[in-house]
Amino acid sequence: MKILIVILLVGTLGAGGWYYSQRQQSGAAPLATAKVDTAVIETRNIKFAINAAGDITPAEQVSVRPEVNGKIEVLPVDVGDRVKSGQLLFKLDDRELQTQRQQEEKNVERSRLQLGQAERDYKRAQQLFEGKLISQELFEDSRTKFDLAKNELALREKSFELIIERLRKTEVMAPFDSTILTRPISVGQAVSGSGGFNAGTEVLTIANLNDLIVNAHINQADVTRLHVDQQVEVSVEAVSGLKVVGRVERIAPQSTLKNNIRGFAARILLKDVDSQIRPGMSANISIPVASADNVVAAPLAAVFTETNPATREIERHIWVRKDETWERRTIKIGVSDYFFAEVTSGLQAGEVVSLEDRTKEMGTGGATNSVKVATKASTAQR
Repeated sequence: MKILIVILLVGTLGAGGWYYSQRQQSGAAPLATAKVDTAVIETRNIKFAINAAGDITPAEQVSVRPEVNGKIEVLPVDVGDRVKSGQLLFKLDDRELQTQRQQEEKNVERSRLQLGQAERDYKRAQQLFEGKLISQELFEDSRTKFDLAKNELALREKSFELIIERLRKTEVMAPFDSTILTRPISVGQAVSGSGGFNAGTEVLTIANLNDLIVNAHINQADVTRLHVDQQVEVSVEAVSGLKVVGRVERIAPQSTLKNNIRGFAARILLKDVDSQIRPGMSANISIPVASADNVVAAPLAAVFTETNPATREIERHIWVRKDETWERRTIKIGVSDYFFAEVTSGLQAGEVVSLEDRTKEMGTGGATNSVKVATKASTAQR
């Protein structure tokens, strides 16, 4: 067995040596990855923006709960339905309240009759008292009965008004044009009112989907570039290629920690909301910081930075090809993004620049501002 393995190994090595000798005889060069070390200067638009992520939510979302206890009798809407302001959302069973209303209505009528009788007795007693036909005690008793009858009527009318108010609250209408988001309750279920000891039973959740916002978390290093009423670009991850304009409504005055990142909460209102956008979708926000159109731009890899030992100022330079040499030029830059920088002076479109620092090729003296361009042969040797 060992002899067989040795024979196979020797055969494999021999085949590999034969293949290599054949490639050498045919002049084939070894495969190599070409290294790009120059770039041509062009004019382009540079836009620098910072990005943040957020979640899309309705600007106004309401949890609809009844104010009184009862049982759901009518529930004409369901999830996804669009309703108009003032449209019926649900109605509670009001049979018990209707019975109470009838009883209180009779009590009010009886109190009115009693008040009328007490008023007539009081006026008659007043005439008799003025004619000294009855005692003052009898006159005071009649006046007291008249006052008590007035109070009784006022109490009955107040109780009747409360019943009418509770009846009105059995019908819940839409407060604004909205869409039904959730409906956890069905017809026949008993619900508690928000006027009791708890917050009440949630019957529906509604929201106006024409007004959507993005709740974003802006890094503390970028929040100073953001201000209220600033326009930002919002892209929705769930809808490929869809971008909408947003306006910054609010920026939190205090930072919070989210996903181990210190930042500030920002509320961004979306304009001209597309029907494809839904609450709960993720959004990416692009906050413009600076831009320059149709400017001479150099790759950041071609821009080198150093500190002037005399002035302690930061200087930037670039290596430009001049015939067979590289010329070092001091430049000034303006707007930059993650790939290119605007060159405001010292460079023109069409010139070729080096993506490598040529300082070492200047020699130890460093007195000149140009070096000889390396030949192809020397480049290949490197």
